[in-house]
Amino acid sequence: MGLTAHSTGMGAVDQGLQIARRVPGDRVIALAGNPNVGKSTVFNELTGLNQHTGNWPGKTVATAQGTHTYKGVDYILVDLPGTYSLLAHSAEEEVARDFICFGGADGVAVVCDATCLERNLNLVLQTIEITPNVVVCVNLMDEAKKKQIDIDLEQLSRNLGVPVVGAAARSGKGLRELMEALSSVTHEGRPTPPDPIRYTAPIEAAIASLQPLLEGRLAGKLSSRWVALKLLDQDDSLTASLRTHLGFDPLADPAVAAALEGAGPSPPLAAYKSAIVLAAEGACADSVTLRRAESRDRDRKIDAVLTNKWTGIPIMLALLAAVFWLTITGANYPSQWLSDALFWVQDRLTDLFVYLHAPDWLHGALVLGVYRVLAWVVSVMLPPMAIFFPLFTLLEDFGYLPRVAFNLDHQFKKACACGKQALTMCMGFGCNAAGIVGCRIIDSPRERLIAIITNNFVPCNGRFPTLISIITMFFVGAAGGALSTGLSAVVLLGVIVLGVVMTFWISRLLSHTILKGVPSSFTLELPPYRRPQIGKVLVRSVLDRTLFVLGRAVAVAAPAGLLIWLMANIQVGDASVLLHCAHFLDPFAHLLGMDGVILMAFILGFPANEIVVPIIIMAYMATGSLTDMSNLFALKDLLVQNGWTWLTAVCTMLFCLMHWPCSTTCLTIGKETKSLKWTAISFAVPTLVGMLVCFTVATAARLLGLA
Repeated sequence: MGLTAHSTGMGAVDQGLQIARRVPGDRVIALAGNPNVGKSTVFNELTGLNQHTGNWPGKTVATAQGTHTYKGVDYILVDLPGTYSLLAHSAEEEVARDFICFGGADGVAVVCDATCLERNLNLVLQTIEITPNVVVCVNLMDEAKKKQIDIDLEQLSRNLGVPVVGAAARSGKGLRELMEALSSVTHEGRPTPPDPIRYTAPIEAAIASLQPLLEGRLAGKLSSRWVALKLLDQDDSLTASLRTHLGFDPLADPAVAAALEGAGPSPPLAAYKSAIVLAAEGACADSVTLRRAESRDRDRKIDAVLTNKWTGIPIMLALLAAVFWLTITGANYPSQWLSDALFWVQDRLTDLFVYLHAPDWLHGALVLGVYRVLAWVVSVMLPPMAIFFPLFTLLEDFGYLPRVAFNLDHQFKKACACGKQALTMCMGFGCNAAGIVGCRIIDSPRERLIAIITNNFVPCNGRFPTLISIITMFFVGAAGGALSTGLSAVVLLGVIVLGVVMTFWISRLLSHTILKGVPSSFTLELPPYRRPQIGKVLVRSVLDRTLFVLGRAVAVAAPAGLLIWLMANIQVGDASVLLHCAHFLDPFAHLLGMDGVILMAFILGFPANEIVVPIIIMAYMATGSLTDMSNLFALKDLLVQNGWTWLTAVCTMLFCLMHWPCSTTCLTIGKETKSLKWTAISFAVPTLVGMLVCFTVATAARLLGLA
C-alpha cells in the first residue's frame, strides 16, 4: 500500500475541461478550497514533481494537474483555483464550479483551514449541493492544536454527511487517510446523499416545482435540485455552461420557463447565503471547541501593530527598505562572480572564433553582440532576483502580504481601484511581468485593467541597477561600505514611494476617465501567521519566479544584443548609426532634462532594462560593444564629462521609474488582456506620464535658475 507518484501522459488542461484518463480505471479528483488553506501544499505533497500547469480554455486562470498512485490506482488530481464560493462571481469561481460540474471528476476533495473551519464550510456545503462524492480535508490541524482548537472529525462527518479527515499537509500527516477516503468514495460511491440545505419555504416550493422537470433532462449528470436553485438565482453563467457541456438550455424548455415564471420574483442572494451560513454554524456547533479564547491573542496582538493605521504603513516601508538593502548588499558579490565567469566564457568563445579564423564581423555580432548582452542581463538580473523573490515569498508564506493589501485598501478605494492591487504592485517589485500575471486575482475586469496599466510605476529588479548607480554616484557618494549601501536603500525607498503615489494618482485618473466605475467589494482573508518553510520557499521562488522571469528576459535580450551591436558598428559618415540616432533625439531629450544618448539607451533597453547604463557607457566611449565600468568614481567622471548634472541624474531616475514597460511585460500584457488596444494603452500611459514629469521638473529647475 505504497504512496507513489508518477508523471501523467494525459492531455493538458488547455485541451478542455474534460481530463483524459490513460486507462478506464483512473480516477479524477478535483482539489478545491479557499485561498491560504494549504490546498496547493496537499497537491504538491501528493503529486511531487509530476505535475504541469495551464490555463482553462478562454480564461486567464492558471491551474495544475498531476498524478498520484494509491493501492495500484492512478488518481489524476486537478488543483482548482482557490475560491471562497461557487457562486461564479469571478473567473476563478466559474472555473472551479464548471470543473466540478462538467469536468468528469469522480470525487472532490475540499481542503479547509482547521483554525477557521466554520467560514471554510461555506464552500464545502456548496460543493456537496453539486455532488455527494465529497471528502473534506481539514488541514492545518497542527496550527489548530497550537491555538487550542479541538475538532471532533467524526461528529463533523456525521453533521455534513460526507467523510472528513484531518491533516497537516506540510509535514505529510493525514494524506494517507485522505487517499483512503477518496478511494472509498470514488470506488464504492455514496449509497445515500447527504441531507440537503433547507432554504425558506418559498424557495423550497419553487425547487419542488422545478426539480421533476429537470431530472429527466439532466439524466443524473448533475443534481437537479442544485440546478433548480441556480435557475431561481438567475445564474446566467450556469445556463451558458449547461448549453456548452450538456447541450441543454433549461430556459428554452417551455415547462421550465413556465415553472420559473410561476415561482415569482427571484429570491435575494442573501437568502441563499444566510441558509448556507446557518448550516455551517450548525455543522460546527457540536464539533468544534475552542478550549481557550485567548489562544488567538498572538495573531490579534501582531495585527494590532501591523495593521494599525498609525504603525502599519511605517512598518511596511521599513520592511520594504530592509528587503531592498538585503537585495542590494547581497547581490553585489554574486553578481560580480557571475559576471567574471560569464565573461571568462566570452574570452573562450573569442579564442574559438580566432582558432576557426572566423571573420571579425561574425565574432562581433555573435560574441560581442548577442552573447555579451545575454551575459550582462544574466549577471545583473539573476542575483537580485534570486534574493528578492525568496524574501518576497517568505513574507507571503508568513502571512504578511495580505496585511499589506489591508493597509493599502483604503488608498486604493479612494482611487476607485481594488485593494488587491496592493498585492500585484508588490509582485511588480520583483518583475512587472509577474505583477501583470498576478492581476488575475482581481475579479472586476475594470479594476484588473487599472492594475495592469499602473503596474509599471513600481520599479522591477531590472531598473534597480540604474537607479542604485545614479543614487550612489550623485546623491550618496561612491565610497561604498555599509553606510553608503544603507543610504542608497533609503533614497531608493523614497523613489519607490513616489512610484506608489503615482500608482494611486494614475489609478484615480483612469477611474474617472477611460475606466470609469466604483470600487467593488471583495473578501480579504487575513490568514494566520505561520512559520515559513524556508526550503520549499527557496525552491518555489527560484523555479516558479526567478528562472521563469529570467528565461523570458533572455529570450528577448538575444536579438536586442545583435541590434545594438549593429547600430554601434555600422558607420554612416563619421559616426555610428547609434550616435546618429542619439543626435537626432538630442533636442527632444533636452526638454526632458536628459540627452539623446540617454533616451536612445532607454529605447534600446526595451528588451531588458538592465542594459540601459551599459549602452550609455558604450555610446559615450564609442567602444562599439557593451562596456563594464564597475568603478563608480570613474563612471561619474565619464558622465560629468559628457554633460551630466544633478538635474540630468534626477530626470534620468524619474524616467527610469516612469517609462514604457519592457518587452517581456508588454508581451505578458498582450497575453493577459488579449487586446492590442489595452497593451498600447499600458505602454503609452507610463511613457506619457514619465515625459510629462521629467519636462515639468527640468523646466522648473531651469526657470528657477537651479540648472
